[in-house]
Amino acid sequence: MRLIDKRAINFLVIFVLTFITFGWTFFIFHKPFVPLIVSGVALVRIFASFFILRDYTQSWSKASQKTYIIKSIVYISAFVFYVPFLYGVVPLSFLVSELFFYLFMITFIVYVYYFVVNKSKVAKTKEVVIYGAGQAGLKLESEYRNSSYKVKYFIDDNPSLQKRTIDGVRIVSKDEAIETMNSSKIDLLVIAMPSVPRNIIRDIYNDLKPYFQTIKILPSLNETLKRDKDFAKQLKNISVEDLLARHPKDLDKNAISNFIQNKIVLITGAGGSIGSEIARQCAKYKAKKLILVDHSEFNLYSIAEELNDFDTSFVMQSVINLDMLDSTFEKYKPDIVIHAAAYKHVPLVEDNIEMGIINNVIGTKNTIDMAIKYKAQKFVLISTDKAVRPTNVMGATKRICELYAQNIKSGDTQIVVVRFGNVLGSSGSVIPKFKAQIESGGPITVTHPEITRYFMLIPEACELVLQAASFGKGGEIFILDMGEPIKIVDLAKKMIELSERDDIGIEFTGLRKGEKLYEELLLDDADAITEYSSIMIAKKTNYNISKLNKDIKKLITEKNKIEMLNTIVPEFNHQTNNKEN
Repeated sequence: MRLIDKRAINFLVIFVLTFITFGWTFFIFHKPFVPLIVSGVALVRIFASFFILRDYTQSWSKASQKTYIIKSIVYISAFVFYVPFLYGVVPLSFLVSELFFYLFMITFIVYVYYFVVNKSKVAKTKEVVIYGAGQAGLKLESEYRNSSYKVKYFIDDNPSLQKRTIDGVRIVSKDEAIETMNSSKIDLLVIAMPSVPRNIIRDIYNDLKPYFQTIKILPSLNETLKRDKDFAKQLKNISVEDLLARHPKDLDKNAISNFIQNKIVLITGAGGSIGSEIARQCAKYKAKKLILVDHSEFNLYSIAEELNDFDTSFVMQSVINLDMLDSTFEKYKPDIVIHAAAYKHVPLVEDNIEMGIINNVIGTKNTIDMAIKYKAQKFVLISTDKAVRPTNVMGATKRICELYAQNIKSGDTQIVVVRFGNVLGSSGSVIPKFKAQIESGGPITVTHPEITRYFMLIPEACELVLQAASFGKGGEIFILDMGEPIKIVDLAKKMIELSERDDIGIEFTGLRKGEKLYEELLLDDADAITEYSSIMIAKKTNYNISKLNKDIKKLITEKNKIEMLNTIVPEFNHQTNNKEN
């Protein structure tokens, strides 16, 4: 019934408005009014509205630029139909003048209706500033019209937009905005730039935090497009990940796509932070099939739930069981093997040295051997900055894995190693730990005031891993550029600031076993660059493979594991107490 009513109103508006615009046009052209001509044109316009682009179904309360374009097409089409019949009866200039007057009036009526219907009936009790006058910012501004927030102004870094307005809301530069702010803080700043690099987000936050009670941010463009709801409902509090994340400028998605597409990819440790993200990336880049291997039932279940629509096989087994691993490789014959399975938590491995060695060294050796046996095209070993001049057992085991990967006779299989530092938000990292400590009321515990670490977002690290692997020829250790190291105590302070908990303190507990103040990514200065500034290559370390195999066997059976680790990795300097490094 409502559709019929609104259709009738639409047709009535066309009929009445046609009489008004023709009446005015007859008047200014000093011609007598001809009702028959007007009625005929009105009927043609009604038929055009009904049959062309379903114009009669357009909702005026939801009008957009597309609405106005459709109406222009409809009435110009009607004009093309009736002008041959009226040409000569009245001048063409008469008909053109009336058409443009009609288009102006119908557009004006629709806009006024839209404005009146959508005018906020909510009292504007708060102020919001939108940083970014692009499409996301414009959508947010329209959503805030029916909220308790009044948009004070836009801030945009584009000089061509500054000093202009959008629906009466000024666009200013960041400096001009700061100049206009007084001691009282504005309620909300929204950073509406979902695709901007995080270093810009960090600068905006640092510059404007003193002037706002709350700062929120839109999620990434991919996330916002996946969700069918208003942008204002998707806003999230700015997080430490948003401030620390780095987006590599030379990410080559074509290289990754060519590397992964239509390949069978086997991933070990597939339920972990790195392994699961690599699985997501491989699905995104259209792998032919994924073989996800993990010994944890819960981890495997979690990623299985996420990728249940993709062609994926889930294998619950440990990489230290060679027979089971052999059966898996024989069954699936993967083109690419990505080995992310490892024990990575330094203090836990220090307390479980034998199991750490078996899982990391034997597990890696088994997986490499199977990749070679079944002629995988490429094997990718995920390594760590802790393998460089290691001071803990975990780092030493990963260094042995690197040595094995570089020196094994790999036949048709290209074996590459990718080494990087900490990833933001991974299991066992400081950020989830700090968040939990803040939620429980503190204090945040930091081992040493000078301790530093490299950080990168998990998705970015994983994409760079795949990119490095795509052009590796075998035998390389690739090092990802992690940027500048960050003081952990500064990270803790920033998280306290973001939580707005002035009652949270920081407590220094002393370095743990095997922990050092700083991590390194390169062994020495003899490292090569690649065509990508975000990826470097470490100098190869030669180690007789027969001797290495014997040394690994001896490492497993030898009682003094630390001494044997020192034999294989001479630069290993085991730290067992809290002295500084």
